[in-house]
Amino acid sequence: MLYLTIILGCILGAIVGMRGPIIPYTYSSYLAIAIIAAMDSVFGGISAVIKKNFDLKIFLSGFFGNAILSILLTYLGEKLNVDIYLAAIIVFVGRMFMNLGVIRRYYVEKWFGKISKRSNEENTKN
Repeated sequence: MLYLTIILGCILGAIVGMRGPIIPYTYSSYLAIAIIAAMDSVFGGISAVIKKNFDLKIFLSGFFGNAILSILLTYLGEKLNVDIYLAAIIVFVGRMFMNLGVIRRYYVEKWFGKISKRSNEENTKN
């Protein structure tokens, strides 16, 4: 069921992507930084689920708050002719990698834990 959902989501995303509107160049930096901020919140939410301390209010406020703050920083940087959005990108991408590390460690330990359980069960049978 999960694989079917993923395949349907990819097909739907490809169709929408081909038929969707083209973002003007002047707004592309705003969209890029908002997407990075939103992805940071998503990886943080997954990490919080793994750590068993997920709170929907915190997730939603971080999701929209980070996106809005990053767009405002991009706008301010444009007005001041300074690339302030680069600081936001560095922070968000750094946090994304930290959260991805937590997620990766969890699933690697879970996978190797299952493998070691199977080998222990086979050794006790023999």
